[in-house]
Formats: sequence, structure tokens, C-alpha cells
Amino acid sequence: MANDDLRVTDFLLETDSLEGFLDTLADHTLTRASAANGCGITISREGRFLTVASAGRTALDLDERQYGLDDGPCLQALRTGEEVMVADMLGDQRWDSYPAHAVACGTRSSMSLPIAAHTHTAGALNLYSPKPDGFADADLAGLRLIAAQATGAIALAQRIADAQEFARDLETAMRSRSVIDQAIGAIMAQQRCDAEQAFGILRNASQNRNIKLRDLCRDLVTSIGGRPPEDGGMRPRP
Repeated sequence: MANDDLRVTDFLLETDSLEGFLDTLADHTLTRASAANGCGITISREGRFLTVASAGRTALDLDERQYGLDDGPCLQALRTGEEVMVADMLGDQRWDSYPAHAVACGTRSSMSLPIAAHTHTAGALNLYSPKPDGFADADLAGLRLIAAQATGAIALAQRIADAQEFARDLETAMRSRSVIDQAIGAIMAQQRCDAEQAFGILRNASQNRNIKLRDLCRDLVTSIGGRPPEDGGMRPRP
């Protein structure tokens, strides 16, 4: 188990994107289940289900079938946060027409492990086998570790995405502040008042004209300078 943990850490270090990491993880998972011929990683985003990585011949088609039905072992694991094992699709009465479709595709058993359970990026690690009871002798502890590592990677990716969004919001705020500072300076020069009074004049004008303060300041600076203001970062006042 420790060796598997090291391998997954290596995957994170060797790939430069979440997509690359998940592709590598799907390939690795497939090698850990000798009876499996397909592995798919499903993620839920904004109410939609996506297979973000797959390995082998069968996973993508079987995953997509479940998304179309809005039901199946993959989605059950994703929604409940619990492992779902299907010993034999033949004769299984769950999930409407899905088991019969799986059998027609040559799949007799499957295993779905939850990823990032009960979060807005919940998912499942899905393994498919052409044999009945294909996972009876599988290294379940190792497969669970892989699913846990996938959970950690997706959580890290989400934190990075959130940080990038915060950085973009901060940059927008700084650009807005730069434009407002330029307008305050113009009002101070025109009205011979201090910065607080100039800001009050702009704020009142914004409210009276029902226009955003940043847009008002941009229009003012453009009318004075003859061109739109530079949206640079916030500069310290002299």
C-alpha cells in the first residue's frame, strides 16, 4: 500500500495538469485490477456527469449509458458516497435497462468507488470486467487508496481553481480602484477639495445617475483625457 501511495505522488509530480494526472491514474488503476478491461473516472460538475479520464475498451460507453439513464452503479456510488459492487450483470434487476446493456457490451461485473463524496465535485472510480465476480480477488485496499488519492487531487485542483478565481477578482478590484483614483484626482483638481470630498462627489453622482461608480469614473477620465484610462494595478499616491 505504501508503494502505491508513492506511485500516486509521483503521478502528481510528473504531470502538469489535472487531466494528465487523471489519465495516468486511470491507466494505473486498470493495472491494479487484473480482471478488469475498463476504468473510468466520473466527476459531477454543475449537475452534469463527465468521464474525465478512461482506460481500456469499455469504460466510456458504459459510463455514458448510465449518464443517459441518470442511474447505474457509477452514479449510485457518486450520490451515496458508498462502494457499489456488481457481481454479475446478468439477471441484475437494478438500474432499469443498464445491466442488460452492460451484458450486451460484454461486461459482466463492475466496481464503483466514490471520489470526493458529498462535495460539489463528487465522482466515482469505475472498473468493469468481462468476467462474473471479476473483483472477488482484487486488492480492494489498494483500489480504495487510489480512489482516496484521486479525491485529494481533485480537492487540490478545486482549491487552485478557487485561488485563481480570487486572483482574477482581486485584479478586477485593483483595476477598478485605479480608475476611481484617477477620477478622484481629477475632481480634486477641478473643485480644489480633498480626496474624501472628491470621492463623495463621485459617489453622489453615481447614485443620482444610477450608474456604477467605476463606469462613472471611467467616463469622467475619458472625457478629460480624451481616451479611456489605463487599467493598471493600484498605484500608491504620492
